[in-house]
Amino acid sequence: MAQKLSAEAIKETRIAGGKRLAAAHKGVDRDKSYSIEEAVKLVKERAKAKFDETIEVAMNLGVDPKHADQMVRGVCNLPNGSGRTSRVAVFARGPKAEEAKAAGADLVGAEDLVDQVSKGTINFDRCIATPDMMGLVGRLGKVLGPRGLMPNPRVGTVTMDVVGAVKGAKGGSVEFRVEKAGIVHAGVGKASFTEKALAENIKAFVDAVVKAKPAGSKGNYLKKVSISSTMGPGVKIDATGLSGVQGQT
Repeated sequence: MAQKLSAEAIKETRIAGGKRLAAAHKGVDRDKSYSIEEAVKLVKERAKAKFDETIEVAMNLGVDPKHADQMVRGVCNLPNGSGRTSRVAVFARGPKAEEAKAAGADLVGAEDLVDQVSKGTINFDRCIATPDMMGLVGRLGKVLGPRGLMPNPRVGTVTMDVVGAVKGAKGGSVEFRVEKAGIVHAGVGKASFTEKALAENIKAFVDAVVKAKPAGSKGNYLKKVSISSTMGPGVKIDATGLSGVQGQT
């Protein structure tokens, strides 16, 4: 049985956490938008956890995803990888199944894999399917959809190029989808990455989201961009200097 902490111990833990948070915020102007190089430097300096913190990008967009013509969704191939290893499942038969296995997919199957997933066993982070399998995979919408795992041709996860899709999922590709509040966010690297590698990944991700601007979005599309580490404060970026952003802010 876990030992119950005393009220004094809980108080000391909260005080210590508050001090760490205050120290992390020190030197960061919450009202200022920094250049991408300055922002990355500030975030890396404050990533002091005992694990390799994920560096995340959050983008506030001028869209209302309740409307179909304002949905933002896509995939970005990060030039320096994401720093995490994804478990990839592929729904395929015959030669395509063999290609997926050779490419490094963790799970490959057809009816057997559909049956496994339908029972609630989901041992993967990314999901790919060949077009001919979507009749079967479509039955899993209620299971995979809420988890953001349903294969979709718009993000390259319904494809005959299973080798490229598996390598992308295993390497540096990250999917993105706008949330109800008009926010897109994703992990784009680790605190152990160099500042140059993180800056390149962030630029690539922002560019991918800008290129995914829907036809129904009018006016100011890109409202705010900020980055943070898992345990650190958010730092706003001046997005006007990023490639492909001009005219979107």
